[in-house]
Amino acid sequence: MADDTLTRDKFLGGRLQVWQPKTGYRAGVDAVFLASAVPAKPGQRVLELGCGVGVASLCLAARVPDLQITGIELQAEYSGLARRNAEENSLPLAVFEADLAKLPSEVRQQSFDHVIANPPYFDRNKSHPAKDPGRETAFGEATPLSKWVDAATRRLAARGHLTMILRTERLADLLAAMDDRLGSVEILPLAPRVGRRAKLVLIRAIKGGRAPFALLPPVTLHDGETHLTDKDDYASAIADVLRNGREFPWPTGSLKT
Repeated sequence: MADDTLTRDKFLGGRLQVWQPKTGYRAGVDAVFLASAVPAKPGQRVLELGCGVGVASLCLAARVPDLQITGIELQAEYSGLARRNAEENSLPLAVFEADLAKLPSEVRQQSFDHVIANPPYFDRNKSHPAKDPGRETAFGEATPLSKWVDAATRRLAARGHLTMILRTERLADLLAAMDDRLGSVEILPLAPRVGRRAKLVLIRAIKGGRAPFALLPPVTLHDGETHLTDKDDYASAIADVLRNGREFPWPTGSLKT
């Protein structure tokens, strides 16, 4: 992509500067939330399915040092930008242009401590496609959610962690796609404001985990009942995630094996 078709956007308070298309799919706070929810430790191996321009992987790499991160991205334009963004931010991200249902041998021969994903939100049997091809590939479910879960589970090491973010209306489909290879499932609803319905959920699960299913109390993203000014009004813990790259405020004592 030529630079005049791109924007260079700041994430984590400017700590990351990321090239992405002016039109089409553009990463936002969802990718930052996903990265912040991954319980990774230095030295571990991470796989992101559908990495786009690399925002989630790079936010995770900025927070946790010495990770080995691999990204899978179907669209050539986005995978190229992911490589460029990793290089220009001096962060480790090896990107493969591939279909997650047909992973390259270099990836199939590996197992990972963490697999992360922000799958397409919309079931196109129940919604209309986007006009922009890049946006449609990112948001429209061409590959069934069950294949996302299966690909992730296959690549996880024993006791490895799966972390995903998804719209609330797809949660039932996601849970139906999980089989007995995954356990210790935790669902964390993200409500825009107090008293509002959650629009997004963060999901964490462990391969071989045995803890009971847990539906956690919702996290409220914004202060107040309405947006009163032009400035953002994120709750302080959420602002810390978005601006400073902090770990997501996951409830204490969760994610038991």
